[in-house]
Parts: sequence; C-alpha cells; structure tokens
Amino acid sequence: MADKYSVDPDKLLATLKNTVFKGATNEELLSLVVVANEYGLNPLLKELYAFPNKGGGIVPVVSVDGWIRMCNDHPHMDGIQFVESFDEGKLVSVTCTIHRKDRAHPTSVTEYLAECKRATDPWKMETRMLRHKALIQCARVAFGFSGIHDDDEARTISGMRDVTPAAVVSFALPKNSQEILNGATA
Repeated sequence: MADKYSVDPDKLLATLKNTVFKGATNEELLSLVVVANEYGLNPLLKELYAFPNKGGGIVPVVSVDGWIRMCNDHPHMDGIQFVESFDEGKLVSVTCTIHRKDRAHPTSVTEYLAECKRATDPWKMETRMLRHKALIQCARVAFGFSGIHDDDEARTISGMRDVTPAAVVSFALPKNSQEILNGATA
C-alpha cells in the first residue's frame, strides 16, 4: 500500500493507526491493509474502516463509496440499474441489476425495506439506504466480493458471540444408539 501511494511504509503505518484505524493492533491493521489491497480500497478516503468487535478484534467495514469503487473498478463491470417498488406510495423494495461484460445474463438482487430498515439516522433516507443495501448484495453475487461488510452488518456481527469450541470433545455412543435414534427402546 505504501508503494501504491509513494509514501514511507512506517509513516503510512503511523498515519493509519492514528487516524482511520485508531486503536487497532498491528495484526488487526495488517488484516485491514490486506483487505484494502485486495479490493483496491483507500482507507484515507473512508472507503474502508474498522469496526470493533465486542468479542475482541475488528470487522472490516466497506462504505458505500468503497462498494461503488469496487464495482466500477472491476474490469467486467458493464452497468448498474435500480428499480424501486412502492405499495400505496410507500417504499417496499429496491432491485439492483448489475451487468457484466463477460456474462450473457445480468445479476439482479431485491432487498426489502421490512428486512433491512434499522432505527438509525441514516435510515431516515429509506430509499437511498435501501438502494445501498441492494447494490451491496448484488455486487457480492455479481463479483464474488467476500470477507467484507457494510456498517449495519458489522454491528450485527460485532454483537455475536464466538461459539467455536475450545477443544473437540469425543465420546462413545451406546451400543443401542441406532435404536434410540430410530425411536425404539432398549
């Protein structure tokens, strides 16, 4: 990343740690820089930022500007269309369609307001926010973008707790286990 922007690597590290990735460990910062490099995102332009995970660590979050950059920079990008659906004057859904130069058929994804809306200030602009959601989900399907999230998803993820077992537990099943599973009595 330092080479890309023609800056001293140590200076870039210090700048990132003191601005957009404030409080990130070196390991967390490295993971964010890898994501930034993978998708061509510039954290100084707020295309990528870190969201703290309640269980420790961070979640890489891509702003809508970052998602748009990733789509527009993709060599097979051939256009985006949005269709809004209303019922009695109220927004119901937004469908995003992405056309790729290398595919005969476009990719379309519909996002529904009832499933996406959050009680946050940005969602006061329902149409815009739902259009962003539709774009993000359609971009994932059309281009295979993975390992990155938007702000709403990061908040959901950060609230999850890790249920990965510390160790694999092994045990022996009783001899009549198949009978028990089939509902028979021993």
